[in-house]
Amino acid sequence: MSIIDKYNHIRKRTEDICSVLTTEDYVPQPVNFVSPPKWHLAHSSWFFEEFLLKKHLPDYKVYNEDFCFLFNSYYNTVGNRTFRAERGHITRPTVSEVYDYRNYIDMHMQLLLQLKDPQVHELVELGLNHEQQHQELLLTDIKYILGCNPLFPIYNENLEWENQENSQSGYISFPEGIYEIGFNGDGFSFDNEHGRHKVYLEPFEISQALVTNAEYLEFINAGGYQNFNYWHDEGWAWVNESHIEAPLHWHKIKKEWHMFTMAGLQKVNPDAIVTHISFYEAWAYAEWKKMRLPTEFEWEAAALQLDWGKRWEWTNSAYLPYPHFAKPEGAIGEYNGKFMVNQMVLRGASCATSKDHSRITYRNFFHANERWQFTGIRLAKR
Repeated sequence: MSIIDKYNHIRKRTEDICSVLTTEDYVPQPVNFVSPPKWHLAHSSWFFEEFLLKKHLPDYKVYNEDFCFLFNSYYNTVGNRTFRAERGHITRPTVSEVYDYRNYIDMHMQLLLQLKDPQVHELVELGLNHEQQHQELLLTDIKYILGCNPLFPIYNENLEWENQENSQSGYISFPEGIYEIGFNGDGFSFDNEHGRHKVYLEPFEISQALVTNAEYLEFINAGGYQNFNYWHDEGWAWVNESHIEAPLHWHKIKKEWHMFTMAGLQKVNPDAIVTHISFYEAWAYAEWKKMRLPTEFEWEAAALQLDWGKRWEWTNSAYLPYPHFAKPEGAIGEYNGKFMVNQMVLRGASCATSKDHSRITYRNFFHANERWQFTGIRLAKR
């Protein structure tokens, strides 16, 4: 596939994700960590404008000077921006104008891509992978927005992501030894995957299956959310302050657990893989089972023998730089490096991850309390 075809294909998928929304669905921001769909559509376009068109397309005219302030996410190098928690306040520009903006960017990107500049194509690859990240965020943000509606509106009745089941069972054993970790080879990768290095691992066993709803219900029914012994101190405070008693999107109706899904409200399927779990919950569940979460290095060493990709899998590894990690110069250097503190690594991919946007060395990262992504639990034995 040519770079132009790839660009068009990925950009179209973003709009396909939003194609079932009503105008009213594009604007809400029920919580700080969720961004409105309209903002995602504009921000992913601004990325191409700011880092490619303004710098590499001769005589390019910026669509609207205000858009950098409105749709810059976290790039301090670029300039001021609106607060993240206030993205839902942006009623203007309208949804229609944001789509006009996307068309304007796409039209000029066609011209830029014809220049066949290797430096430009490298940045385009970054921009397309950035857009694929936002496609997943779009899906999870849309689900959260719809899940806040007491009518539990359906996004797509044919999506059965929440009912995915395991295809494997049992545990795999790995011997102690030296294992190589990090990206190596051709193709795209993010800077946080670089710095391939050796790690020493003690012998370990890792589950071939992710924790299911039925297994997690045992934890709930055993009083897991009421027993401080299973929780980090921060996790226990989070449970009590936020009144957490089950995974996100679970609702007890007439003494039965239901879950809001992309296909609407459904009874919890006991055989399906549990999802929307925080690191705090994953760690507490592992404590209750007298097991543990794997480190990201154990996960990567085992990945070729695992069926992964249905849920982002919490690891017991803090998000830190690999040896020899170096941030790129300029604004692009703000992409990953400055977030390497107070976050935990997740590995794999999820049902919402865009096609061709996953690999064994991919390092996702979120704060320990966050669970609106399609996150799950894989256990390792002590």
